[in-house]
Amino acid sequence: MGSVPSSPMFDHETYLSPLTWRYGGDAMRGVWSEASKRRLLRRFWIALARAQHEAGLVSAEQVADLCAHQDDIDIATAEAIEREIRHDLMAEIKTYAGQCAVGGAIIHLGATSMDVLDNVDALRLRQALDLIVGHVERLLAVLAARIEAEAHTPAIAFTHIQPAEPTTIGYRLAQYGLDLLTDLVELRRVRNGIRGKGLKGAVGTSASYTQLLQGTGWSARQLEARVMEQLGIDPFPVATQTYARKQDWLVANALAGLCASLHKFAFDLRILQSPPFGEWSEPFDTKQVGSSAMPFKRNPIAAENIDSLARLVAALPRVVWDNAALSLLERTLDDSANRRIVLPEIFLLTDEVATRSLRMLEGLRIWSGPTARNLRDYGIFAATERVLMAAVQAGGDRQELHEVIREQSLVAWAALQEGRANPLAELLAVDERVTRYVPASIVTGLLDASGHVGDAPERAQALAAQIRVLLNA
Repeated sequence: MGSVPSSPMFDHETYLSPLTWRYGGDAMRGVWSEASKRRLLRRFWIALARAQHEAGLVSAEQVADLCAHQDDIDIATAEAIEREIRHDLMAEIKTYAGQCAVGGAIIHLGATSMDVLDNVDALRLRQALDLIVGHVERLLAVLAARIEAEAHTPAIAFTHIQPAEPTTIGYRLAQYGLDLLTDLVELRRVRNGIRGKGLKGAVGTSASYTQLLQGTGWSARQLEARVMEQLGIDPFPVATQTYARKQDWLVANALAGLCASLHKFAFDLRILQSPPFGEWSEPFDTKQVGSSAMPFKRNPIAAENIDSLARLVAALPRVVWDNAALSLLERTLDDSANRRIVLPEIFLLTDEVATRSLRMLEGLRIWSGPTARNLRDYGIFAATERVLMAAVQAGGDRQELHEVIREQSLVAWAALQEGRANPLAELLAVDERVTRYVPASIVTGLLDASGHVGDAPERAQALAAQIRVLLNA
């Protein structure tokens, strides 16, 4: 183990992680703060002492003394001790014990380090997941309202980033809603499945507690149950020196899944904000600067930031996978250092991605002019299928008519490429090969694609209703 430096007064003269001040919210930083961690450590030791008092091992005065000093966190003293003994948990124990003249002697009785740390980490995972679940619930509430508002608004859809058939804006938004609905279910499942290590000692056999409790009438399992009841979290039924690191992997995967959904939403918005599309845009403040060189720019910086941070979240579950897969036999320590970094970072990054996405969704601008223009220029191609079907029903040859429409469509595409208006309606309305079966006036009406959206509005509204049901569950 390397030397442990003292904590300086951090300022911008030294390296600071952007997660310390730029990305992530204060509530999430609080969950992963040293002060919060040390308060939870003391909460565990008090729960252990109380259970041991009930078993007749610890006096009421000793428990009361520990409770009296529960919030007297002294990180400076603990770090000074750690520099000498090179063990962070023992340094905190010694600091706490030095504050408790009566109860200090029984702190951590029978426990090993990971009995404390893994239960505290489980509590922090659950607290952090509660914050993320709250973000997703707020995202879905806003999204459901926007889906309903735009359920019937037609727009051209794009496949391969090329114009395809019409859809509705609400139906497009419903795709993001479905992804986030899946994420919410998974995040709630993972959150509710969080377990602590419990009290199982150095290799998971509870041998130290079994010996300690001899003659008390208590079993190690009873002691564990009493401590975990006070902490408000269930233990895993079995463990080694640590809880199974697969739990961390499940958490990381759920967070990465959420960020995948929000990455897609932000990426799609970046495409739709590009002026050739021009249909959507993220919020842009009146004094916001888009570019240092080009004053006119309205770059999608929020969406780009979301995609940048989400990309990093996607990389972190691999580290957590290694921690689960490479923890040898009853325990190795090669997960410890990276977990101090990976767990807070993946939560803080996801916290930022989610909060930025919420602001972006709340302020999302949907521009009716470009949306109608794109539907007008490109929806007509999809609507040719209606002309084809009408002509065939009137006695035409499907294959011959297909070729006619293909030829005229290529002419229309060329016109669009040259910057001219789409002439396809006029071309088909004067083509005798078509009008012999369908009158020109009817051809023009059939080529209005705004109503060619199938059951998209109903499906969008149904998805919004499903979201509301889940939010109220």
